[in-house]
Amino acid sequence: MVIERRKLSLLATLAALAVALLIPLLTAGNVYFLTVLIIMLIFILFSSAWNFLTYTGQGSLGHAAFFGIGGYISTLVAAGSGLSPYLTIFAGGGAAALVGLFIGVICVRLKEWFLAMVTFGFAIIIQVLVVSQFASATGGWDGISAPPLIPSSVPNYLMFEYYSILLIVILVILLFRYILNTRIGLAFSAIRENELEARAAGIDPVRYKLLAFMISAFFAGVAGALEIHYLGYITPEIFGIDISFWPIIYSISGGLGTLAGPIIGVVVITLLWDGLQTLGLTYARFIIIGILLILIIIFLPKGLISLPERLEGILRKYLKKT
Repeated sequence: MVIERRKLSLLATLAALAVALLIPLLTAGNVYFLTVLIIMLIFILFSSAWNFLTYTGQGSLGHAAFFGIGGYISTLVAAGSGLSPYLTIFAGGGAAALVGLFIGVICVRLKEWFLAMVTFGFAIIIQVLVVSQFASATGGWDGISAPPLIPSSVPNYLMFEYYSILLIVILVILLFRYILNTRIGLAFSAIRENELEARAAGIDPVRYKLLAFMISAFFAGVAGALEIHYLGYITPEIFGIDISFWPIIYSISGGLGTLAGPIIGVVVITLLWDGLQTLGLTYARFIIIGILLILIIIFLPKGLISLPERLEGILRKYLKKT
């Protein structure tokens, strides 16, 4: 059974990768579809970064802070140095990781949702500072323009952007998979399951939690930088509450604490969100998405990723009765 599930998981991964590679070609370079796909990839990266934090039992309600810091620093570095955004996105990620280190050193000993509230407050503080103290560099509420990933003068530049972002997302997810399969990943699991027992086994929870926080903040910053360079503009709205809550919604709906969860969550919620808007359901879609999330939490607490297993269990019960 385990081997069969591994085979199914591998087949599903290969199928998803094939779809991701082929769908831009099948849509004949449609600008709208490419835009949706690129934003989906960016939020898969952002949600995966947030989800990585949960492997140590930590939570964050203010990851927009790292998302926005990455966007602003990458923009300022790219504009000031003339370097390609494909290089400066890592400067943005590095700045976000340093801020994550600062917050982590102070607050990583706090329990899950106390830490989450601290990050929530920090995102608000950063937004205020960007608007007031650093307005000369950030443009205040008006924002500033960001150098594009690829100039629009390049033929099929959107296609190049899509495939380059797809490559980054794949590499990051593979990196997460590698980390979680090492002793570091085992330490993460031990801390999440029982921090006292992990400490008794010689694992330093503070050090590993801090490591997870920095990695999560780094890639959240990279995701923010990618979005801003793709959009070509950045404003303090990037620190908004909604930006912090989207990765939580995606991860929980897809499957918290799984690599595939954020991917499934982003794809399903985004397609449903945009599909409802296409049908003219501007406000009703909020209600529909809300109902869907409630149903997932009640009937699929492990997320949509557990749906096949749940259906298999229901089918077995039905067959036994008959």
